[in-house]
Amino acid sequence: MILRGLLFWLLLFFLARAVWRLLQGVAHGVTSGRTTGQRPSAPPAMKLARDPVCGTFVVPGKAVEFARGGETLYFCSDACRRRFLEKA
Repeated sequence: MILRGLLFWLLLFFLARAVWRLLQGVAHGVTSGRTTGQRPSAPPAMKLARDPVCGTFVVPGKAVEFARGGETLYFCSDACRRRFLEKA
């Protein structure tokens, strides 16, 4: 009987502790350093270029480039660049 009572109080303690930590987490999430009405800032927008062969959008700094007549074309791969040059 004593063991049953001890287990009951131990279970009640851990349950109360879990509820308390849950409420603390919710309160922290609600007041995470933002004032009312502010939204978190979005990352800066990145310019993308469209591959003229397959239509994939690529980041110009990481794409395969081809310069022609003062304009630069960006390709997702060397294979797309080759297909473009074969048609041109």
